[in-house]
Amino acid sequence: MSQVVFERVQPGDRLPPLSVHVSASVIVAGATASGDFEVVHHDVKGAQARGTPDIFMNILTSNGYVQRFVNDWLAPQGRIRSIDIRLGVPTFAGDTLHFAGVVKGKDESQRTLEIEVTGTNGLGQHVLASVQVALP
Repeated sequence: MSQVVFERVQPGDRLPPLSVHVSASVIVAGATASGDFEVVHHDVKGAQARGTPDIFMNILTSNGYVQRFVNDWLAPQGRIRSIDIRLGVPTFAGDTLHFAGVVKGKDESQRTLEIEVTGTNGLGQHVLASVQVALP
């Protein structure tokens, strides 16, 4: 990937898209790694008993994928300063998440960018995030 240069980035610029297949192993590993032992992220029968068709991704794993998406574009020269994240529809085992991003704002004095990230799956919008990044 080409290096992101602050002076060249403009509001409206789009980040390269990313698609991620979400297997049951990805869901369980993400939940376990983040210390989330809620049954809906580990046990299909337990999730079904709670009214969902399958296990689904937890918020910390979703947040991690948002960070990966932005860092794939930004790294190694930039840094994420903050993420404001909202979840929508669940992402179940077997879904594919499609990430898109657009530069929504640019602060010349702070050398920061505001990136809007959306992650969608077959059910609709899974995640909407506002990510503030800093560039040297």
